[in-house]
Amino acid sequence: MPYKEREIEKKYHSIGEVAQLFKVAPSLIRYWEGEFDIIRPKKDRKGNRRYTKIDIQKIKYIYHLVKEKGYTLQGAQEVIKSGKDQGFDKVEAVQRLQEIKDFLINIRDEFNAKSGG
Repeated sequence: MPYKEREIEKKYHSIGEVAQLFKVAPSLIRYWEGEFDIIRPKKDRKGNRRYTKIDIQKIKYIYHLVKEKGYTLQGAQEVIKSGKDQGFDKVEAVQRLQEIKDFLINIRDEFNAKSGG
């Protein structure tokens, strides 16, 4: 098994980096910050938002509810307030399982290509 270097994880991310992760405009992240109480990034001396890994997980959850499941903002707020779907961990787990599935399919396809079947 080849050696894999560990990625260096940043402690804080800018709004532009977070927006790029989700392929949305920074203005949408700022808008969600005003609409959802759970997003409260720290701000530096200049007033720039600094998002932690936990902030990004919360944004990922909101993104999942609004963009992937099709909730309205009000509907997503109600789901979050009720705690009905406690989805922070679920969204992360589903994405990780999808990555594993894709990896395994890739291995199977490579194996089939090499074995001629």
